[in-house]
Amino acid sequence: MSDLSQTIRKFNRFELKYLITLKQAESVKSALRAYMLPDGHSQGDGRYTLTSLYYDSPDLRCYWEKEYGLRFRRKLRLRRYETGEPLTEDTPIFLEIKQRVDRVTQKRRAVMSYGDALQLCNDRQLPGGTPEDQPTIEEVYVFLWQYNLRPTSIVRYQRQAFIGTDYDPGLRITFDTDLSFQSQRLRLHEEPSPLPMLSPDRVVMEIKLNERMPGWLTELIAVHNLKMVRISKYCRSIEAAQKMPSLHWRGLPAESAEEALASSLSVFSRLEQKMGIRR
Repeated sequence: MSDLSQTIRKFNRFELKYLITLKQAESVKSALRAYMLPDGHSQGDGRYTLTSLYYDSPDLRCYWEKEYGLRFRRKLRLRRYETGEPLTEDTPIFLEIKQRVDRVTQKRRAVMSYGDALQLCNDRQLPGGTPEDQPTIEEVYVFLWQYNLRPTSIVRYQRQAFIGTDYDPGLRITFDTDLSFQSQRLRLHEEPSPLPMLSPDRVVMEIKLNERMPGWLTELIAVHNLKMVRISKYCRSIEAAQKMPSLHWRGLPAESAEEALASSLSVFSRLEQKMGIRR
């Protein structure tokens, strides 16, 4: 996921979710390899780690829109595909709005530096952007003011992804494991201090489709007796935090971008340069 400049900015698709065991997941993946390929943006076997910082209103409006099953709902997140390199304020990340309209899932994303993303989302400072990203940035800006959005939760997990061949364009199936959340010190660039969100033997499997489901996949789901579920990783993180009163996460004030970036490597590097310190 290193070359973000080539990323697709918009998605319109159907998403089907299943909560399965590790044993079921391995059996399904074994069957999928006859029809699908590992995600080429990964480290070869389709695996990579995702970290998302979610924003919500003080009264958790985005959470409740999902829980009430509103036909139109949105949520905002900063998403990072882990590479093993430190996240600095100059590192490009994704700014994403994920939207549900009836049964269709829509995603709009912009690529911007981590520092600019925090200034936009935490400080309401509208940055410049490329012509292809500007509409999404402006939509996020309005969304932030409209709901008074602020950092609310960090969700992390390891994903293994498979993509369709030329016979099944647009098909994508993912398996998410080691799901964890963080409701304090909501800084993507710092060493995580995660808490488990689901039992470690559980896997969230998602089928993402542009059109109808292939016949072979319908049969595979039936053979493995998979049952669809309504599950949101963000909502699960909120519910897990609510069960831990000692976290006191609801009472934390929103951080400014400067406060959040105070512990980032790039800030220290710039201070050292100003002070004439060389390593």
